[in-house]
Amino acid sequence: METPEVNVVTGAFGYTGKYITRRLLARGVRVRTLTGHPGRPNPFGPQVRVYPFYFDRPTELVRSLEGATTLYNTYWVRLNYGSVTFERAVENTRILIRAAEEAGVRRLVHISITNASPDSPLPYFRGKGLVEEAVKESRLSHAIIRPTVLFGAEDILINNIAWLLRRYPVFAIFGRGDYRLQPVYVEDVAELAVDVGRREDNVTLDAVGPEVYTFEELVRLMAEKLGRKIRLVHVGPGLGLALGRLIGRTVGDVLITKDEIKGLMANLLVSSGPPTCPTRFSEWLERNATGLGTRYASELARHYR
Repeated sequence: METPEVNVVTGAFGYTGKYITRRLLARGVRVRTLTGHPGRPNPFGPQVRVYPFYFDRPTELVRSLEGATTLYNTYWVRLNYGSVTFERAVENTRILIRAAEEAGVRRLVHISITNASPDSPLPYFRGKGLVEEAVKESRLSHAIIRPTVLFGAEDILINNIAWLLRRYPVFAIFGRGDYRLQPVYVEDVAELAVDVGRREDNVTLDAVGPEVYTFEELVRLMAEKLGRKIRLVHVGPGLGLALGRLIGRTVGDVLITKDEIKGLMANLLVSSGPPTCPTRFSEWLERNATGLGTRYASELARHYR
């Protein structure tokens, strides 16, 4: 019998990485993970070997990648928090890419975001763009997957919108609310990532669902499916950010950032290309409304603590 191939997934205990890992295991692939939280419970047990990121010890990072054919990279940071910064995340990813080259990894599948650009005025999108450049300049065969707003079990953004709708009688809409977003199902993104991981060609693909909403349309749809009669109030971005910070303090988290509001209002969470993922947000919401938003999902607890 042939020895099963080995793939490495960064963040297999996180969100997108968990779904990628499930698919790889189902296909008989052996999986290792690199994680910033090696002491956390391993939901995959002995099926997945765990290694720290070792960004500060490149030799050990190379060793953790040796023998792997494909690296699925979901590593990134949502916001600057303490010593965790976008600049550090860009440099860490460059270290990871160099280690993969040295370890003899065949292919890199990198999870980015739609409309990433090294020229973006927004640090999140600029950092993602710089990493995309590093991926393309590497010696690795590569695929860059660019999702928009992820939805699914355990997501943060859509879940917390639902949490707000359940908890408060008023919901603040930034500006006119006519900016668009194109939700994509996390299961579809994972399936797309694993499929392109089998290929040889260098490719950049937007991972986007078939439905496009204005932000106000999305919130109204969610309120309807949750059975909530909510008053929508249009506020300026500054006031919206202040309200978000106030609620964030009550839950000990960062609810939303100034740059996230700017990116949303600049239509950066929608693709100019055709849909690449099949699941419709409206149909998923219909099936999952009962449990959506019943608990707050903390970004800081998940990734920073």
